[in-house]
Amino acid sequence: MEASTWIDPIAHSPTLLIIALGVVAALESLAVVGLAFPGVIIITAIASLAGHDNLSIVLLLVSATLGAIVGDGLSYWLGYSNRERLPRMWPFHRYPEALARGTSFFHRYGVMSVLLGRFIGPIRPFIPLVAGMCHMPSGRFFTVNIMSALLWAPAYVLPGYYLGRTWKTTLSHYQDSFGWLLLLGLVVITASWLFSFIRRHTERTGSLYRLVLQWARRAAWRRRLWLSFRMNKTAGAPPLPSLLLLIGALIGFTGWSLFIAHHPDPLPFDHRANAFFTTLESPAANAVALMLAKAGDKLGILVLMAPWMLWLVIQRYWVTLLHWFGALGGIALANIWFKHMVGRARPMTPDYLTGSFSYPSAHTSGAVVVYGLAAAFIADGVVRPQRRHWVYWAATLLIALMAWSRLMMGVHWVSDLIGGALLGLCVCAVTRISYHRFSHRPVARLPWGHLLWVTAVLMAGRIMLFPAV
Repeated sequence: MEASTWIDPIAHSPTLLIIALGVVAALESLAVVGLAFPGVIIITAIASLAGHDNLSIVLLLVSATLGAIVGDGLSYWLGYSNRERLPRMWPFHRYPEALARGTSFFHRYGVMSVLLGRFIGPIRPFIPLVAGMCHMPSGRFFTVNIMSALLWAPAYVLPGYYLGRTWKTTLSHYQDSFGWLLLLGLVVITASWLFSFIRRHTERTGSLYRLVLQWARRAAWRRRLWLSFRMNKTAGAPPLPSLLLLIGALIGFTGWSLFIAHHPDPLPFDHRANAFFTTLESPAANAVALMLAKAGDKLGILVLMAPWMLWLVIQRYWVTLLHWFGALGGIALANIWFKHMVGRARPMTPDYLTGSFSYPSAHTSGAVVVYGLAAAFIADGVVRPQRRHWVYWAATLLIALMAWSRLMMGVHWVSDLIGGALLGLCVCAVTRISYHRFSHRPVARLPWGHLLWVTAVLMAGRIMLFPAV
């Protein structure tokens, strides 16, 4: 028996489904309740039902966003109004370790904890509570709360929604395409995990770091090479994660680009993936893809980076500013050069992309550089080593969304995205190695709340007022 034969009768009321999604999102975000409540599973199920019945994705996202804001807001109010009594009240006294972890996380990352904490399961229900207990200003809290909810809702609702849209027909007609995309997703997840694993073990206390250090001490030329990469600080260590990333990404990009240059026609899985994403087209999905396309084009990146660059100028972080300009300029020039060298045609060419080639994907490589470098700077300057992997996973999610938008719009092949990602990783690695060597002053005390708010306003204006370029 097909699942749809018994799920169909349950999804009899679109209004109840939309309301239920908001309630579940609120409970998932509520203090303590979110620990035992299987919110993610229920949200996926509700979103699948809604997708199966072609309900408005906009209404679903609004409901989930409002629910998440309300849930965190109630937790914040509870902590704010019961600061002294809360640790002794039921049921909070039953979770002293989780409350202590939430408090430590909040004190460590400040306002960013509200944004990052929403995506970290074990402590997520406690961060708004702790923010209230610490009397974080309400305006600052709700600004970050709203921004985090706007990111959280699509990440949790869209997968279930599109699964519901496709479970009857798409998966049965395009099993080969889905298999290729599933395999690609597993490769991305595995590669991200592998990099995270290697990064942890190449820190000064890691086993790989000690092995390389012992190798360097066995010969004079190795020792000189080791010292040449050391950070420009007392007792600084070479950036082994960035060096290994550069070697792996450079080998991967070189080999992949040579293969594409000798086989410029789309590969079999390119055609299958293109057919698969064609079946997913809908007005709402196309609108989201277009917004992401505008956020990731030249004007979008300029708007995204402008407030942060201005702050670096005001604070006179010249080395950091120079490396950011170098990375953005380098990836732009590299994309232009490789596009013309390979000369690969796009699956579809809108008017604003006339004369532009397909390989590699500039949106994907630009997203890797912007979000990858941002994650690296945040991880170094804000987050403790034990928690840095969450920052890189968040960056990976943003990059994946940008890549998804290119496939939804039909302007790139999957193989273009692979090349763009590898090229972006090369630029990220070179930038981090150079910054590691020449930086004298780490970036500190960023006004996160103000900069994020200004960036959001500018990006909203760019998306609404200007066409894609």
